[in-house]
Amino acid sequence: MKDVYERLLAAANLRSTDGAVRIVAEYEPAGGPGATLFPPTVKVNGSDAAGYLRESRYVNGEQVEVVYLDQPQSQANRCEVALLDAVRRGELFVPHVEMRTESQNIPVQMSNLEAPHRSRDAYFRDSLGAKDEAFDETPAGKALRDARAGDYSAYLRLVPSDLVYGVWDSHRKKRIAVKVARAYASSIVGVAPLFGARAAGRVDQLNLAGETVQVTNGGWKGLEGAKAPKGATTARMSEIGHGMIPPSEGIGGVSVTSVQRTATVSMAQLASLRFGTMSEELTAASRALLAAMALLGDRLAFAAPALRLRSGCDLVMVSERLEWVGRGRDGRPVAEPLELASAQEALELFAFAVERAVAAGLEWPDEPLVVRPNASLQKAIDKSFQVDGIGEPEGE
Repeated sequence: MKDVYERLLAAANLRSTDGAVRIVAEYEPAGGPGATLFPPTVKVNGSDAAGYLRESRYVNGEQVEVVYLDQPQSQANRCEVALLDAVRRGELFVPHVEMRTESQNIPVQMSNLEAPHRSRDAYFRDSLGAKDEAFDETPAGKALRDARAGDYSAYLRLVPSDLVYGVWDSHRKKRIAVKVARAYASSIVGVAPLFGARAAGRVDQLNLAGETVQVTNGGWKGLEGAKAPKGATTARMSEIGHGMIPPSEGIGGVSVTSVQRTATVSMAQLASLRFGTMSEELTAASRALLAAMALLGDRLAFAAPALRLRSGCDLVMVSERLEWVGRGRDGRPVAEPLELASAQEALELFAFAVERAVAAGLEWPDEPLVVRPNASLQKAIDKSFQVDGIGEPEGE
């Protein structure tokens, strides 16, 4: 691991010819080549109808259409969850902020590795510290709030994953808000998609009548042919989960010629990070540590032989290569293998990087920074755990 670390140290500080780490993998559907896969649905511009995100790009020099099976934001979230799972298994520790509470006797927690806007999320803005002060007024909260482009040392100490996956402090009114680009980016696409269709409906084994009923507080009752009282809420039986629903046509997934994942760790982005008055040695070691974290998150999330993106989108890995991407030579790009295929190897590299950064003077906590929701946020959380009447059934 020492040799890999030394090369990563030089690359993350742009002191070598290495400009990035690239990971390229090919998958096929678990059901075999050409089997139907289901991409994430999005609202199509102009109609708000459900559709898939697609674009044209060059693949092997040819212009083809691709459909996104997983976007960079989702891929980053998978890496963050994998890191958090490893932390909770005791395999490593990554400093993070965690909101903890309970509702209806159910433990509730949210870390910056899970929150939509990472450490700058409204969950933490609306939380309290140990002395009942607003999180932004705690020492840690102030340090994160007051960070700036020339000094991200607070993020490095408290929420380093934010510097790997990107963060934007959009929930606080500041003319100059923290905005850090992601150093790690990954996506999965299906090449040359053929778009299918399917029919979805509901079969009721008892064939209950599809009549109109009155929805009550927490239940419903039949009207027996009478009119509903004035102001009452009514619904069809199918809207409350009973009765037959005739099948109707909807989007039905895609069949593709290949499934490709491409991920990169940008050394230029890592080298752009500044940490205030830190020594040059510690700054360099910190950038290498973040690079090692990016590689670890990727290996934890994607090194396995199979990958489940969502229902109807199970993939089996066909091939994968990790490579150093360096300055071109004689008009051709230079790529060399990076021997870091397994999660265990990435864990060893990360542990080595932590050791080197700590030796250079980095102070990392060994416990998460715990906060709890304020009264308004707690009330909103409680409401999410309450049963409040009958909802509409979701489609298949």
